[in-house]
Amino acid sequence: MAPKKGVRPAAAAKKKPEKVVNPLFEKRPKQFGIGGALPPKKDLHRFVKWPKVVQIQRKKRILSQRLKVPPPLNQFTKTLDKNLATSLFKMLLKYRPEDKAAKKERLLKRAQAEADGKPVEAKKPIVVKYGLNHVTYLIEQNKAQLVVIAHDVDPIELVVWLPALCRKMEIPYCIVKGKSRLGTIVHKKTASVLCLTTVKNEDKLEFSKILEAIKANFNDKYDEYKKKWGGGIMGSKSQARTKAKERLLAKEAAQRMS
Repeated sequence: MAPKKGVRPAAAAKKKPEKVVNPLFEKRPKQFGIGGALPPKKDLHRFVKWPKVVQIQRKKRILSQRLKVPPPLNQFTKTLDKNLATSLFKMLLKYRPEDKAAKKERLLKRAQAEADGKPVEAKKPIVVKYGLNHVTYLIEQNKAQLVVIAHDVDPIELVVWLPALCRKMEIPYCIVKGKSRLGTIVHKKTASVLCLTTVKNEDKLEFSKILEAIKANFNDKYDEYKKKWGGGIMGSKSQARTKAKERLLAKEAAQRMS
């Protein structure tokens, strides 16, 4: 019987070449059940039990993203940009207060001079002021020329009122990243706030430029930051669910219209 038109005859099945097995090497697949072979090593980073401090830090950060953050707290997320912060810290490093060794040396020289009957110089050095109470007093007395606040003070209530006080007294203030970075300037582990009361004549031009930039970024934008809430950023899964719901609602609305 002749084959039907348009139908190809079935091709002869190709024979696969038989795999040559070496009888010396027997195939024994691993069994990963209980009492069996050890499983291959994999990345267990997800299952690490982190220290409680790290857990709290991470949960706190995620909560601050998820919950609605009021404007007085949200303003501490708006920090000084990198270039301006670098020039500011260069300026602050010029006015570091003396450390213990330098103070000891100065007092020894002073005692030696007094013992020899020489006049002692009592010129007050120009240095960075630190300590929350001391800086607050300088702001209230209108002696401060620039106030630098750390963004990660804990509890934040310690410094949350400082920007409002600086604005009221018309003193330039800025919020920078890192209380530990401020602490290195004054030979401490951390410092929540620093302050400059005056600078040397050779630094006045550079200092005035820094003040102008800081005023534009913080003092002049105070009213804008006062109304801006933060947070309310959901996780990737929640955002995907919301988008899927929106697409479904849009599709239903389009069907009703048609």
